[in-house]
Amino acid sequence: MSTSAALKPAAAQPDLAAVKQRQHGAWSSGDYAVVGTTLQIVGEQLCEALDLRAGSKVLDVAAGNGNVTLAAARRWCDVTSTDYVPALLERGQERAAADHLTVEFREADAEALPFADASYDVVVSTFGVMFTPDQDKAASELARVCKSGGKIGLANWTPQGFIGQLFKTIGKRVPPPAGVKSPALWGTEARLQEMFGSRASEITAEPRMFVFRYRSPDHWLDVFKSYYGPMLKAFAALDETGQAALRHDLMALLGEFNHAEDGTVVVHSEYLEAVITKR
Repeated sequence: MSTSAALKPAAAQPDLAAVKQRQHGAWSSGDYAVVGTTLQIVGEQLCEALDLRAGSKVLDVAAGNGNVTLAAARRWCDVTSTDYVPALLERGQERAAADHLTVEFREADAEALPFADASYDVVVSTFGVMFTPDQDKAASELARVCKSGGKIGLANWTPQGFIGQLFKTIGKRVPPPAGVKSPALWGTEARLQEMFGSRASEITAEPRMFVFRYRSPDHWLDVFKSYYGPMLKAFAALDETGQAALRHDLMALLGEFNHAEDGTVVVHSEYLEAVITKR
């Protein structure tokens, strides 16, 4: 090691507790369920990728308003739905009641799940656990509560996909906390291998596309600004000039990804669908 390298101060470790508190505030703001309910097909497809069997004990982690929760319950599984935002669990409860589905809802932190080791046959999360500040701790918890031979099913936005680029665009105007790993890393096979490789007998991962469909670019931006917590908080953190700049950047990004030529929005957003078999 060179003298200059030896004298270089170590990078400060991020305050993950503070980051989690800010994230909790973001996801508690707006009403994520308005956006979340449009993603229902992802939960259905993940259940099929997992080849879910009736009677399986399933845990949905960072469930939001319950997309995978409902998909698994419709397949006659014994489902526990968890999130650390009570309002989102309430939305999931409303949806389950409307469909006459039996689901247990529990408030829980993905980094400290209140369940015994090897409690579940299948553990799932769609666009949820990927946002935890301590990624390794969250991955460890998913594996801990899953039985040997059981499966962990994940749907995570990729770095290069629309939502991955959306967060990158927001980050240019409202920088993320220093030292915290990007959520989009969960959408890469390399990161999944790092987190789960030693605990898995098999990891399969396939890129998939979710299609966002909105009435117009302005409609999309209005919905995300009003209901998608991270974007709502980003705009709230900026002055009028900063908001105008962020709006310009976001509309440019949308224009890049939008396939529609009739004034509506048809945006293909890549995500990684992963099935991890626990060793």
